[in-house]
Amino acid sequence: MSALSGAEEVGFRDMQCSPLLSSRPPLPVKAIYRPSPSVDDRTPSSMAASGPKWAQKTITLPPHKRGCHLITPKIMKEIGQDLSEFNCGLAHLFLQHTSASLTINENYDSDVRDDTETFLNKIVPEGRSAPWKHTLEGPDDMPAHIKSSMFGCALTIPITNGQLNMGTWQGIWLCEHRDAPTPRKVVVTLNGI
Repeated sequence: MSALSGAEEVGFRDMQCSPLLSSRPPLPVKAIYRPSPSVDDRTPSSMAASGPKWAQKTITLPPHKRGCHLITPKIMKEIGQDLSEFNCGLAHLFLQHTSASLTINENYDSDVRDDTETFLNKIVPEGRSAPWKHTLEGPDDMPAHIKSSMFGCALTIPITNGQLNMGTWQGIWLCEHRDAPTPRKVVVTLNGI
């Protein structure tokens, strides 16, 4: 059955809209999600089967040297069992640090990770001659914050049939931007059906 078959037309009738912001009537939206039966029609087993599921786990990654590291196998080892229970949904990965980052990129040729580190080091100056004010934690700290902001600390990946739905050559990277290796924590939240 197609996800759109039997879709209902839903309007935004309950939304209040200022006439100053919009003079047009609300547009109808085709709903892909069919509402659950009314509360009176539900049994405990149907409620469990029809609602979205959530799972969350904090993964501590071992210390990595400075550079970009493929961490997909470690993430999958930690979340694989929970992930297998989702047919469709989203996996959200959040790195709890400001001097490292997460990104998705090439999972095959390690030269890509090395070249990415080289690029980051060329565009973000480092050392005592760099123009940064924040130097209390060492000359590599402020550049690490900038690099972290460039790639970010969060990823969202679709879940399909119990698997992360990434391309063949895509992998999850941890980019360690500090000279001294330190353990890093990633909170993984799974949501879906």
